[in-house]
Amino acid sequence: MAVPPNLVGFVESAGLAAVAYGPDSQEQLNTDFVRNFWTIQNPITVVRAAAEHLTQGWAEMSRTLTSLADGADLILTGALYQAVAANVAEYYDIPMVALHCFPLRTNGQLIPKLPAPVIRATISAIWWLHGRMTKDAEDAQRRELGLPQTSTPLERRIVERGYVEIQAYEELCFPGLAAEWSKWEKRRPFVGALTMELPTNSDDEVASWIAAGTPPIAFCFGSMPIESPAETVTMIGKACAQLGERALLCSGASDFTHAPQYSHVKVVGLVNYAAIFPTCRAVVHHGGAGTTALGMRAGVPMLILWLGTDQPIWAAMLRKLKVGAARRFSRTTPESLVADLRKILTPRYTSRAREIAARMTKPEASVTAAAGLVENIACGNSAG
Repeated sequence: MAVPPNLVGFVESAGLAAVAYGPDSQEQLNTDFVRNFWTIQNPITVVRAAAEHLTQGWAEMSRTLTSLADGADLILTGALYQAVAANVAEYYDIPMVALHCFPLRTNGQLIPKLPAPVIRATISAIWWLHGRMTKDAEDAQRRELGLPQTSTPLERRIVERGYVEIQAYEELCFPGLAAEWSKWEKRRPFVGALTMELPTNSDDEVASWIAAGTPPIAFCFGSMPIESPAETVTMIGKACAQLGERALLCSGASDFTHAPQYSHVKVVGLVNYAAIFPTCRAVVHHGGAGTTALGMRAGVPMLILWLGTDQPIWAAMLRKLKVGAARRFSRTTPESLVADLRKILTPRYTSRAREIAARMTKPEASVTAAAGLVENIACGNSAG
């Protein structure tokens, strides 16, 4: 596996060989561009920063992947730097499979309340701009590989070459999407959300704390670092005290060491969300694809306090499905947090969350479907 350098140890702990590939993903999340993307006013600033972000380490990644893929049956890639992998797959004339955690390709279902033609035009424009920002890096890669220069957008090249794009999220999150993509059904198969559900050293301690009192509200911000941990803990502590609730705060990438302590708030590091979420009254989180899916599978109402990247998409989806509420984290106040929590703790949201949980794909079924698709393609069988 070729992974960001900060994830090499994690992959090796699973018993797989790993090679550093591209920039540090945690450092990328900490950049001003990612943290402040939704507040940047100057479009020229956005384009320049995005171009630098998207092409960082491109040439090095191409050389690394070209070496690793020599003799491979298939290349499996994520959403970011997909063109790097597509060009190497073309160079070796081998299949490529992409894993998408939300609808990346042109469609009319991504943004609720907007007309489908507007959504399609917006996504097409984003991909056109993405192609312009990465053009120089991709042209250089193709020259080094001896491939002809191309002006065909990546989305069309993927279709033309018959590459498969696994949709690793639930169909029910984007009603109408599967029907819209029906002509690409075998090339864009839905398998349901993929979640790791790994046990941690904190699970037993957290389970005991939960069992010793009323079910808490879990606050989890995952890999997105919080700028003011002390203020965040204070806000959570006071909001939950006002509501008479306990809080479980999963620190993730943030350092809450010096934050104030409350008797009704337990701060932990890593914890198995799959085991903990079902025992909580509600979950408040940053809106990552994996955390959102785990919350939906747990059947508990959610509040998404999003920070950036694809999180606003999941926030909109959550509201549309009526299983929770959402707000931008930077616009969250003690008053709004209390109001949002009161809202999602009502029986209506609890009942709806359980209803949606019953419709979710089982974790093992998602993994089996995704692995089966990749194995079939690697063995030279059709995507179906």
